[in-house]
Amino acid sequence: MIRGIVVVNNLGGIFLRSEYEKKRSAVDTNPLSMYVMQHLWNKIVKVVPLWIAPNLLTFVGFLMILWNYLLLCFYDWGYTASGIGYQHIPNWVWISAALGNFLAYALDSIDGKHARRTQSSSPLGELFDHGLDSWTASIFPISIFSIFGCNSGDSGLAATTMYSVTCIVLFTFMLSHWEKYNTGVLFLPWAYDISQMSMSVLYILTAVVGVDTFHKPLVFNFYMTHILITFLVGCSLLISVPQTVHNIFRGYNQKTLLKPSLYEGLLPLLSPSLLCFLLSIWVAYSPCGILEKQPRLFLWMLGVTFSNVTCRVIISQMTNTRCEVFHWMLFPLILLVGAAVSGLLGQVEEITFIAFTLLTTAAHVHYGVCVGKQLSKHLNIYVFSLRKREDI
Repeated sequence: MIRGIVVVNNLGGIFLRSEYEKKRSAVDTNPLSMYVMQHLWNKIVKVVPLWIAPNLLTFVGFLMILWNYLLLCFYDWGYTASGIGYQHIPNWVWISAALGNFLAYALDSIDGKHARRTQSSSPLGELFDHGLDSWTASIFPISIFSIFGCNSGDSGLAATTMYSVTCIVLFTFMLSHWEKYNTGVLFLPWAYDISQMSMSVLYILTAVVGVDTFHKPLVFNFYMTHILITFLVGCSLLISVPQTVHNIFRGYNQKTLLKPSLYEGLLPLLSPSLLCFLLSIWVAYSPCGILEKQPRLFLWMLGVTFSNVTCRVIISQMTNTRCEVFHWMLFPLILLVGAAVSGLLGQVEEITFIAFTLLTTAAHVHYGVCVGKQLSKHLNIYVFSLRKREDI
C-alpha cells in the first residue's frame, strides 16, 4: 500500500506517498489472457535482458502506437483515403500497423513481469504504465477508423459516430480505474485482450483484401463497419461495464468499498462526464461544423484531455486520496465552447480550436514530464534505467 508523506508538485497535484510496501492489487479473469496470452508473455519476458528498465519497454510500446497513428495521419489526415475514388493508404502501412499494434500489446503485457524479474516495481512504473495506457486508449480507435473513412457511403463512418465510439472506449478505460478508486483492486477488463488481438487481425486483413472489400456488404446487407462498431460498443457495454458494476456491488455488499459515501465514490466520474458533455455541445452546435472540418484533430484533443483527467484519477487511487472535483482544463473549455456555439468566435473558431488542442497537448506532456521527474527524484531512481540516483 502507498502511505506516508504526501509529495505535492508545483501544479498542485498529489503524486505519491513515501512508501510502496505492497504489490499492486490486480485481478485478471479473462480466459483469453489466463489460458493463452499469459503463457506467451511468460516466454517472451525471459528473453528481455535484465539490464533493460521496465519503463523503457512501456515507452517503446507507446512510441510504436504513436508512430502508427502519425503514419496514418500522413496518408489520411481527413479520414478520406479509404473512401471510394480516393487514393488508398499503401498496404505496407497496414502491415506496419498490425506489427506495431501487436508488439506494443506484448510490451505492455510484459513490462510488469519484467519489473518483478528485476525487482524494480515502483509507483513510478505503475503511474507511467497506466498513464500512457490512458493516452493510447484514444489512439487505438482513432487509428483504426482510417480503415473505413468518412467518404465511403454506407460502408463509411460519420464523424459523429467516430466521436461517440471514442467517448465510449475512453469511458470504458476510465471505469477500470474508477473501480480501483472504490475497491482498491484493479480488475483488468476482458475487452482489452480481445480488442488488441482483433485490431491486429483487422489491420492484417485490410492489407490482404484491401479497403475496397469493406465497401461491399458482407451478409444481410451488413458492412464491416457495422460489425466493427457493434464489436467495439458491445465489448464496452456488454462486457466491461457489467463487470465493473458487479465488482462495485460486490464490494458494497461485503462492506469493502474505500469511499464513505456515494458522492465520494462517484467523484472521479464528474470531470470526464463534464468533458464529454461540453465537447458534445460543441459538436452539436458548432457554427463551422468543427468536428467535420477537423475530425482527426478533434478526436486527438478529446483523447489528450481525457488522458490528463484520467491520470489525476489514477494518482488519487494510487495514493488513496480524494479525487479533485473539477479538472482545471474544464474552465478554459467552458469559455471556449460558450464562445464558439454563441458565434462570438466567428471565423476564428477553427484557429482557436487548433490553438486549444496544441495547448492541451503541451500541458499534458508537461504534466507527465513533471510527474516523472518528481517521482524519480523522490524514489531515488531513474525513469529509463535500473541504476539508482546518487544522493544529493
